[in-house]
Amino acid sequence: MNRLQGTITGLSGAGSVVLVDVAVRGHAMAAVVIGEPGKAPYLGADRTVELLFNESEVSLGRIREGAISLGNQLPCRVQSVEAGAVLSQVHLDFEGATLTSLITTRAALALGLGPGMEVTAFIKNTEVMLREAGNHAD
Repeated sequence: MNRLQGTITGLSGAGSVVLVDVAVRGHAMAAVVIGEPGKAPYLGADRTVELLFNESEVSLGRIREGAISLGNQLPCRVQSVEAGAVLSQVHLDFEGATLTSLITTRAALALGLGPGMEVTAFIKNTEVMLREAGNHAD
């Protein structure tokens, strides 16, 4: 599980669906939260939260420009690639934080991934979970 810490910069939505904007290491991220308003008191402006997302939800690309619906776009540098027969685990450096992406080995080869390469990590807003920052027993 990938984990990043950030500060809530805004909330927008209606009813039980809220888009939460979070600043993470100088980059904008967002998460869609579905549930009863008020059930998560840590969701407020300037509150620190932890963002969690699975390795399989991190897509990689070598594109730097262009329109794409994936709002969470993090500039990363490849640290290492562990290639398997079908899947590859790609370890990334994002502003000093380590992230992991699990993609097909076919995709890793097509991108020519290797240590030191700059890539963009893409994570759908609906795949990012939020929780109150602090000590959690995992």
